[in-house]
Amino acid sequence: MGRWFLPETPDVVGMLCDQVTTTHEGIAAFAAWARGDAAQADTVRELEHRADDEKRELWRALRAAFVTPIDAEDLFVLSAGLDELLNGVKDTTREAEVMSIAPDDALAEMADLIVEGVEHLGEAFEALKSSKQEEVATAAADAAVKCVRSIERVYRRAMPLLFEHAELKEALGRRELYWRLVAVSEQMRAIAERVWYAVVKEA
Repeated sequence: MGRWFLPETPDVVGMLCDQVTTTHEGIAAFAAWARGDAAQADTVRELEHRADDEKRELWRALRAAFVTPIDAEDLFVLSAGLDELLNGVKDTTREAEVMSIAPDDALAEMADLIVEGVEHLGEAFEALKSSKQEEVATAAADAAVKCVRSIERVYRRAMPLLFEHAELKEALGRRELYWRLVAVSEQMRAIAERVWYAVVKEA
């Protein structure tokens, strides 16, 4: 007698949530680095490697999954976006080390806002597990975008002061670090908008 073999159904959204948890830990370590704990740069790098492994595991699962709660392409893009977030803050610590520039209050404030934004992304991903929580997912995505706008305000406030009180070489170096975090925040915005796109497609 023949047997029916059900197609594989890995918990791909759960795997995405695992990746965002590791990403959050890495961003939190980055924020601690930005507050003066230089040793946390190594923690950021370690967690970036772990998150990279989780990303690859998720991508392999997407190839094997017969069906997914939301479109596989959206899951892929969300996972890739998280990877860029953690890569961005890791590269910021390396750039600071190369230029021998210690983080300052503005950088720390932006880092804290990225931590908050990633927390909201995690809430959005958790909500994607259920088709009945679309409004929760999009509200969390909107909250992440608000953090992006706050980062832009910190940048605009910090830049005039930077060139008033720092030597040109240091000011240019700090501007580069600020720009890197603005770019990270824009990646966060892109992830939040992809959450909206995923929800609209499933509606």
